[in-house]
Amino acid sequence: MARPGRDTSVRDAKMDCMAPTVSHRPSTGDDLPRITEIYAHYVQNTISTFEIDPPDHAEMARRRLDILGRKLPYLVAESNGIVVGYAYASPYRPRPAYRFTVEDSIYVHPDHVRKGIGRLLLSAVIASCESQGFRQMVAVIGNSANASSIGLHETFGFRHAGLLRSVGLKFGGWIDTVLMQRPLGDGDSTLPTEIL
Repeated sequence: MARPGRDTSVRDAKMDCMAPTVSHRPSTGDDLPRITEIYAHYVQNTISTFEIDPPDHAEMARRRLDILGRKLPYLVAESNGIVVGYAYASPYRPRPAYRFTVEDSIYVHPDHVRKGIGRLLLSAVIASCESQGFRQMVAVIGNSANASSIGLHETFGFRHAGLLRSVGLKFGGWIDTVLMQRPLGDGDSTLPTEIL
């Protein structure tokens, strides 16, 4: 708290200039090296993804184009011009009856966790999917001890829908999967106009 009569505007202005600004935007092909790097960290060092070997640049590009080809969001977060995280929505399951349900995925660079980037990205992915008429979003969270991801989803109204015990094997141990679910838009309170 500033002392009475003391001008803090210069100090505050300096602090504002030093604080990194984080924004989100649609991803581009130029973001793929950084996206590939971020994901590789999670594959090699965590049990939040069940992949064992990091996908290369070409595979990450193929996956991104598949998401975009389905008109789903694939976003990046930037801080001072550097990509510090990414998120996207994908079809929950391939069969047609699941067409109004999507699954979210969020990855934040390890140097930038706990800075609100996951919150920024998840909010944007939810808004994009709601605007396109999707009705449910599912989070498939690797590792039942992944408190940060579980807590983030709870903040956005996701509710626990189930626990699949020991369905993955990585780093010499069994891994659970936590299922969480959130309605989008009208959820299941009405039927989509497509089928009325």
